[in-house]
Amino acid sequence: MALLKDRLQGRRLILASRSPRRRELLAGAGLDFELADNYEVEETYPAELPAREVPEYLAVLKSEAYPQALGEEDILITADTVVICGGHIFGKPAGREDAAAMLAELSGSRHTVVTGVALRTRGRMHSFSSASDVRFRPLSGEEIAYYVDTCRPFDKAGAYGIQEWIGYVAIERIEGSFYNVMGLPVQALYAELGSFLDTL
Repeated sequence: MALLKDRLQGRRLILASRSPRRRELLAGAGLDFELADNYEVEETYPAELPAREVPEYLAVLKSEAYPQALGEEDILITADTVVICGGHIFGKPAGREDAAAMLAELSGSRHTVVTGVALRTRGRMHSFSSASDVRFRPLSGEEIAYYVDTCRPFDKAGAYGIQEWIGYVAIERIEGSFYNVMGLPVQALYAELGSFLDTL
């Protein structure tokens, strides 16, 4: 069976994401892609939408908001990640105090990280999501303050990056994809993209 990168020859993958982690992860899968120019999206969702469905909904929203017309061979990739703890959705913190409050809630508890991904061509859309469960050991106020002030995780859902200091010292257990917690479920994306190509 041909490698996915070979099957993508002649097509243009476009990653519409400001996240350097998503760029790193997609590159790590050995896939060539171009970065989309930044564009604005109002990331709102229906209040009644179940928490686990929010990231996929937002990934589709980001895809539909992409302002450029797609070419015949283009495949657009959009994604969104949220942290769910106690039934509440944690997106990106508004600032230092918000980040510290989020981490205090995650301390000593289990939470779920869900990433939604949308794949779109000029005439077809496919979306999916991936979930990982993460367990934090109890964190002291000093540890939370040190992490927030050192790493400034204000661009990360749940106010933390698993690849940073807090991931090394605080995460006791993960069930599911490590890379999904970073912001892109690479294995699932690789498989879904292969299946998506079969439908084109």
